[in-house]
Amino acid sequence: MQRRKALRNLALTAAAPLALSTACAAESQNTPATKLKGNIKHSVSRWCFGDIPLEEFAENCKEIGIESIELLKEDEWQIVLDRGLTCAVATGDISLTEGFNNPKNHAKLQAFYPDLIRKAAAAGLPHVICFSGNRNGIGDTEGMENCAVGLDPLVKLAEKEGITLIMEVFNSKIDHPDYQADSTSWTVDLCKKIGSERMKILYDIYHMQIMEGDIIRTIQNNHTYFAHYHTAGVPGRNEIGTGQELNYPAIAQAVLDTGFTGYFGQEFMPKNEDKLQSLREAILLCDV
Repeated sequence: MQRRKALRNLALTAAAPLALSTACAAESQNTPATKLKGNIKHSVSRWCFGDIPLEEFAENCKEIGIESIELLKEDEWQIVLDRGLTCAVATGDISLTEGFNNPKNHAKLQAFYPDLIRKAAAAGLPHVICFSGNRNGIGDTEGMENCAVGLDPLVKLAEKEGITLIMEVFNSKIDHPDYQADSTSWTVDLCKKIGSERMKILYDIYHMQIMEGDIIRTIQNNHTYFAHYHTAGVPGRNEIGTGQELNYPAIAQAVLDTGFTGYFGQEFMPKNEDKLQSLREAILLCDV
């Protein structure tokens, strides 16, 4: 009888870890696996996950701990707002190649942007994106002057509405040939020329690694002009982990160390079949 009781107790003891493991696994299916630190406000570009319905994507982003889905048009804003998220960067039917560097585009752009700025402000969104456009033979000095002239009335409106216009920097070597705002120095000089806190830069780490490198030093020296950040792995524009050359935890920490309180946006194109898992891993990698 004593032996039988001992064997029964041994069986129960052996089963306990399995039962605990099963319970933990069941619980993990109902709650986020990791609680984010809350030091960085995480965002993600919609277009990189465009095959997932926005409603479903918003729910998944909220579960991951992402606070913003960006580069949405007006008819999409309410979908994320209704789910407790925001859209950190508002956009519309805007050309990347026909921008403010060419006076021929000014009338069209100055007619388009006021409505977008006002509606973004009314929705409580922080930023509206803009682009330099391609050079098409326009020199850098001339292009900067043209941008300043074309943006002037819109910056004044942005000041009134509490919206920040952000010009994104792209690489012109691989993805956006001939794009004019292809360096940090050019866009910083443009911001200085305009001289408004409502005209800033969307600093795309992927693009500037291709054009310039020296990412952390650039952030440290120019962060007052950077209102938003984008990520992606180099080369390839895919996941941001160890399969590419950038050290994103160090970069995210450098951004945080500047006192940045804006949004840090993931803009990589997932190669993995489980795209949401790639997104989860990217957020955890940058959650310093």
